[in-house]
Amino acid sequence: MICGSLLSLIAILGIVASLLMRERNDALLSATRAASNIVRLIEADVVRSAELYDASINGMINAWQHERLRQLPDDLRHQVLFDRAAAAPYKGDLLLLDQNGNVLADSLPGARREENFADRPFFQHHRDSNLPGLHISQPFKARWGFKDWCISFSRRLSGPNGEFLGVAGAAMRLAYFKPLFRSQSLGPDSSLSLMNTQGVLLVREPVEADEDQTGTVMAGNANYQHILELPEGSFVGMSVEHRHRHLYTFSRVRGLPLVVVISQPESAVYAAWQRNALLVGSATGVLCLGILWLTVLLRRELRRRQRAENILAGLAATDALTGLPNRRQLDLTLASEWSRAQRCGDPLSLLMIDVDHFRRFNERHGHLGGDKALRQVAQCIAGNARRAGDFAARYGGEEFLLILPNTERQGALAMAETIRQAIMTLPAVEHDQQAITVSIGVTTASVSKHDDLSAFIESADKALYNAKHHGRNRVEFIDYAQTPTARAV
Repeated sequence: MICGSLLSLIAILGIVASLLMRERNDALLSATRAASNIVRLIEADVVRSAELYDASINGMINAWQHERLRQLPDDLRHQVLFDRAAAAPYKGDLLLLDQNGNVLADSLPGARREENFADRPFFQHHRDSNLPGLHISQPFKARWGFKDWCISFSRRLSGPNGEFLGVAGAAMRLAYFKPLFRSQSLGPDSSLSLMNTQGVLLVREPVEADEDQTGTVMAGNANYQHILELPEGSFVGMSVEHRHRHLYTFSRVRGLPLVVVISQPESAVYAAWQRNALLVGSATGVLCLGILWLTVLLRRELRRRQRAENILAGLAATDALTGLPNRRQLDLTLASEWSRAQRCGDPLSLLMIDVDHFRRFNERHGHLGGDKALRQVAQCIAGNARRAGDFAARYGGEEFLLILPNTERQGALAMAETIRQAIMTLPAVEHDQQAITVSIGVTTASVSKHDDLSAFIESADKALYNAKHHGRNRVEFIDYAQTPTARAV
């Protein structure tokens, strides 16, 4: 009955959970797909703008390479060099610089400016590198004119032998992107960003708390580190700004060191799904309430029975007086260790321990005193058998057995002597002047398939007999494989 109830409950919850998770995944997929479309739209606009600027720069470079153009009057040369600049959106000035950073030509009408640009990073980049491609600078504030945040597009001017002749560049106002970014409906706490592959923010809309974050280095943010590692993708991460989980959708701009990123709060992505999940979950909860209540009651009763059975099993395997495993558990463990030693070829040692003159002890102190003494001896044996495989058990009466897997003769004798001496130091019972002592028989075998377990136990028993015969309170050893002759330690 309990299994049927649990299976019914699990089946119902599993089906509902599966449907809800599928709808949740669909909501995430839909939000990711919509964000990816916006990212591609922004990417296409960025590429188109970069191509316009690059065309203006290439046109300026190609024209400047003609000697006749450099000899034209200033106004005519200005018109030839910068005729393509008018097509660039939110354009800044176009400049042609010599190898020292001085202005050879610029798009501003009138007299040529005398400013030097050798300290600008974009100029230093081309001066120190012979790469011919289009370079996009870090964002900067213009020194003249509109003084907005800008980025520069630039190319290197090289001589026939690759020598540095100067730089051709054009500035673009980043404000160009703001109307396009603002036209995208993303919802509260969402943002649309353009950054470069070095993790520097170029544009973000909306602006956080009326604070322009252009130029902020985002590379230290774990989310942006993940974004910069891949060409495109989406993931959910914790937003540092909002302290909530956000869906990040991003793509690297084709052929440019730029990345477009959309950040949306996870709560907005799953808003519709959460309402539906709440309705379905409530209905399912009411439906399963009766089954759950019955299942809990049945499980509670089953656990009570299981605990009772575990207690009984423990009692069945434990000696009630000493707390050590009893004879039945001893037989099972010894048989298991014997079989393992036969398979692995490891040595196996056995200690048979007997309390000396225990009958006289009982006559002096009664059965209660004898029981106390047996408990002390058992605790002492168990306390010294500390390895994981060591197994101490009550064999019967005042006798105990200690199984020592993977133990050679010397190790077994050392353990036996340690136990014998430890028992001698046990506190006296009711001011008895005679200390409790034990005799210990030790045997060790390198077990083969043809060896017999009963003969192994008998070998330990003979060693114990020799210990008692030779005066008690001592350890005797018999090598199971070689000889039954006892030898005093």
